[in-house]
Amino acid sequence: MKMKKKIVWFVEILLIIIGVALIFNQQISDLLVGRMTATDLKQSISQKHEKKGSFDFNKVKSASASRIAKASLTSSNTGMIGKIAIPAVNLKLPIFYGISNNNLLRGAGTMKAQQKMGTGNYALAGHHMNNPNILFSPLAKVKVGNKVYLTDGKKVYIYKIDVRKTINKYQVQVVDDVAGKVMITLITCDPIKGVAHTPLRILLQGSLQKVENVTKSNVKVFE
Repeated sequence: MKMKKKIVWFVEILLIIIGVALIFNQQISDLLVGRMTATDLKQSISQKHEKKGSFDFNKVKSASASRIAKASLTSSNTGMIGKIAIPAVNLKLPIFYGISNNNLLRGAGTMKAQQKMGTGNYALAGHHMNNPNILFSPLAKVKVGNKVYLTDGKKVYIYKIDVRKTINKYQVQVVDDVAGKVMITLITCDPIKGVAHTPLRILLQGSLQKVENVTKSNVKVFE
């Protein structure tokens, strides 16, 4: 009987230790992601990008603690090609060319090769995290009518969200250009409680409202 109590006590202590470790592991991961994002946002926007970016959705991996730690050790000169801000949900992120795992652990990634802000359907993807305030997690709170700001370092592009819905991961046609429309598409996972790899995605789409030259005033939205 005493041995049984000792085993139960040992298991309870072990579970507590594991629980604490997981909590701190998550906090450290969130801290690293936040630091990478903030560091990259302070860099200058590059007018050049990799000639060959990654646009294979099937190669995108989950934002595990080990992958986040590895990404945090890479150079801070990551080739940011733009910035995105959604003031209504306090989202501010760097934009990178392609959806490589390293890009998506630091900010948003372009979903098509050679797409340009202010033309066609500018499509971006990002990770949805347990922390509702980092990477593309704030998209869960975006509403129709909210404004989205993009900049390529020369101009600021202002869009207004007019579509919000849930789609499945196979509806890849939503990133295609639409004749006669200048729009933005934002996509992130739509988490399902208890499901590790959700097949659902949050889809936000908006139309271009205005294009402005960069000024000291209008770039503050990205700071």
